[in-house]
Amino acid sequence: MYPYPRTFSHIGLSVPNVEEAVKFYTEVFGWYVIMEPSEVQNDDTPIGQMCRDVFGNDWEKFRIAHLATGDKIGIELFEFPHNEQPENNFEYWKTGIFHFCVQDPDIEGIVEKIKEHGGKQRMPIREYYPGEKPFKMVYVEDPFGNIFEIYTHSYELTYSEGAY
Repeated sequence: MYPYPRTFSHIGLSVPNVEEAVKFYTEVFGWYVIMEPSEVQNDDTPIGQMCRDVFGNDWEKFRIAHLATGDKIGIELFEFPHNEQPENNFEYWKTGIFHFCVQDPDIEGIVEKIKEHGGKQRMPIREYYPGEKPFKMVYVEDPFGNIFEIYTHSYELTYSEGAY
């Protein structure tokens, strides 16, 4: 017997400036701010202890904000002191997460908005079923180096008949 499918709660993104990231994601995607940027200290408060459990002891403080998407998925934005931009932010061949996906039926419009707000389009917009169905996708990048994908249709609808 298979377990019931769990729901997705949130994703955490590391950014160089949490205020700029909040501005980007609220202005481009319309996501809601559910907790304004704030500072977390490595102290004996419950949140300090919880973060020590996650990050170890070798940190002093960081900044965090919480956003929510239209379908109630959380977006945690972390700004760590002395953050570093990797030389290659798209090492897709390495094990681990290399992208997330956002859905927007106006893929051309959202890509232009991403670019207007300092992001990048990493490839041409492509169709999954050219001439047959209007399903499109594209990889983009926020101004902070986080790579993600845009779909025009839901994941289930896109893959329900096989996309390849």
